[in-house]
Amino acid sequence: MRQTAVSDDLGLGKRVAEQTLGPLLNPDGSFNVVRRGLPFWHSLHLYSTFTRMSWGRFYLVVAAGYLAVNLIFGAAFFLAGPDAVAGLGEPHAAGRFLECFFFSVQTLSTIGYGAYAPVGTLANLLVTAEALTGMFFVALATGMIFARFARPRAKFLFSKRAVIAPFQDGKAFMFRVANALHSQLLDLNATVIMSRLDPTLGAGRRFLTLTLERESVMFLPLHWVVVHPITPDSPLWEMDERSAAESGAEFLILLRGMDESTSQPVYARASYGADRVVWDAKFDEMYDPPRDGAVSVDLRKLSSISRV
Repeated sequence: MRQTAVSDDLGLGKRVAEQTLGPLLNPDGSFNVVRRGLPFWHSLHLYSTFTRMSWGRFYLVVAAGYLAVNLIFGAAFFLAGPDAVAGLGEPHAAGRFLECFFFSVQTLSTIGYGAYAPVGTLANLLVTAEALTGMFFVALATGMIFARFARPRAKFLFSKRAVIAPFQDGKAFMFRVANALHSQLLDLNATVIMSRLDPTLGAGRRFLTLTLERESVMFLPLHWVVVHPITPDSPLWEMDERSAAESGAEFLILLRGMDESTSQPVYARASYGADRVVWDAKFDEMYDPPRDGAVSVDLRKLSSISRV
């Protein structure tokens, strides 16, 4: 076991390590950290924001942007006067604004059905500006869609709970992980760090990197049981379920691997608090009888455990 000093923690700093905290990692792998004091526009990174948001939210943002651009230019054509666009037939202002909006849609998308046409210098200048805006908008939207498809993403399945299970002649801390995607992962590495309150540090926390039975696997076609043997050198040697809860024990997981389809590295984080560690339990068997000569596992049993 290698003990990590407080001054050499996870990058949270000594002051944070000296405080009594909640979980350092949320269940989705994000850090339980709040940053304040920066202006919104200073910390905004559109590429990162658009590539990480869900597809549903991305579609809504693009649709809202498209609608906003057409509303702006539709209003500009409407304010240019009733003679700025040829073909407008609605006598009422509301109807004429709607026609100007649809003329903007045709201009932005370069459809050009021929029912409407700009008249005069001002209207043609607006068409020129909207055509240029449309080029940028379509290019950016297309680029972001491609980036979202091309960006390597890890979709790991972690067991909902970790266990303290029998292992060889003793016990071990274990959790299971599997790849939820059909793409193959290569050279997968695992790092497990235990964070707990240390009485020798007052109210401080100590970060301990746990020694694993196997720190890496070359392939992950099925699932992987990550095991930390509890030996006399392990910080879990004299710990039980009660002391783990009292010390605020948390197990921080970092996985690193290579996505075979993109040849790009992928990462995943997870966390098991003391309340998500089941003592004196073991994982149930996941393997099914071979099918057509192929090894078969049931991923629905990834979190299935039994008491021992």
